[in-house]
Amino acid sequence: MPNLLPLPPQPENLAWPTQSWAQAELDPRVDRDALQGQLDHAFAGPEPEDLERTHGVVVVHRGAIVAERYPDDVAPDDAFRSWSMAKSITAALVGILVRDGKLDIHAPIPVKEWQDSDPRTRITIDQMLRMVDGLRFREAEALPNGGVRYYPDEENDVIQMLWGPGRDDVAAFASTLPKVAEPEERWNYNSGASNLLSRLVADTVGGGEAGMRAFMERELFGPLGMRTAAPVFDAAGTFVGSAFCPCSARDFARFGLLFLRDGIWEGRRLLPEGWVDYARTPSAVSGGLYGAHFWTIPGSLGTFECHGAFGQRITICPKLDLIVVRLGQTAPHKVGRVIAFNKAIVDAFRPTAV
Repeated sequence: MPNLLPLPPQPENLAWPTQSWAQAELDPRVDRDALQGQLDHAFAGPEPEDLERTHGVVVVHRGAIVAERYPDDVAPDDAFRSWSMAKSITAALVGILVRDGKLDIHAPIPVKEWQDSDPRTRITIDQMLRMVDGLRFREAEALPNGGVRYYPDEENDVIQMLWGPGRDDVAAFASTLPKVAEPEERWNYNSGASNLLSRLVADTVGGGEAGMRAFMERELFGPLGMRTAAPVFDAAGTFVGSAFCPCSARDFARFGLLFLRDGIWEGRRLLPEGWVDYARTPSAVSGGLYGAHFWTIPGSLGTFECHGAFGQRITICPKLDLIVVRLGQTAPHKVGRVIAFNKAIVDAFRPTAV
């Protein structure tokens, strides 16, 4: 297990952003020119060729917004697609049920389509969260420049699941994924696992789609003040937890702050003790890149991220007590530039490290 830096507490003199975000001046040690240069470039007109469209950027330092910018046609409460940042929301919902003693992540995940003799019945909830389940899922492969190459539509499991024959019942589609390796043997990004986990949460909560919506609002969105959150459900009533939970940039920052504050909000523990460290601890077979439905940054001692297609990012940096949210529409082969953009903003705050 890596030596993770501890998660910082909310400053005692600062209100939680449940109702509204506190605004604060930049720490004088921040490299203002570097920060301003990144924001100016992202929101230049015409849109820059490398980043393309940026919908919004929110920077939260020590619990308050210190930088925020949108194009002229976007308001702070406008919601945008989460894409795979929804996976981290799904993980939070699992964590809430672990807190309440209703799920054990080390138990096999119950998938009704799998018979007792099926070797997939030995896959655990934990292995699904860490994407070391051994199932086949063909989505994309990383390129050396930081971009991605997607499989052709007819071979691409995420296309078939979200827009093809699996779209009406994404979890049922995910249940058809064949086993191609032993659990823990390899890491493979698996959006189907997220939808099986989402259905598990709903089955545990009960009440169908209405029960799941009520649970999400009562236990996560409501307490955090995420008023723009709009989870999307398929025709079978399953939250599409792999990809579809639009929110505003400010609400994604609220979600990031919950994890930066170790799962505590307004003095109440929403996520079980140790859950955030579990989420940001990379699996050995992931090459240091992936924890439990969160991406991890090698060598950072605990910085972790939510990623979504086309350049959606929530960067959570405990060392600097910093969150950087970037929403936009960037071509997949240019996503390496989004990675560099968020890193440059984080680097501008490095002089504030204690």
